[in-house]
Amino acid sequence: MKAVELRGMVREDLRRELKRLQQELFNINFQWQTEENPNSSEKKRLRKDIARYKTVLREMELAGQKEDAQQ
Repeated sequence: MKAVELRGMVREDLRRELKRLQQELFNINFQWQTEENPNSSEKKRLRKDIARYKTVLREMELAGQKEDAQQ
């Protein structure tokens, strides 16, 4: 998903999806360790998706702090 699409999601949905992606990356890393070499592009895509989700969650967190400070 693109970051613009993620910004329209609810925090809980983002966290749930982030957890799923992290588990999927863990499984791929485990497969790499057992020499069942999966597709390396999938590993790269997962790392980028995880970073994208974390970035959007952090933006939401900072936006919430900024709103609290203005009140």
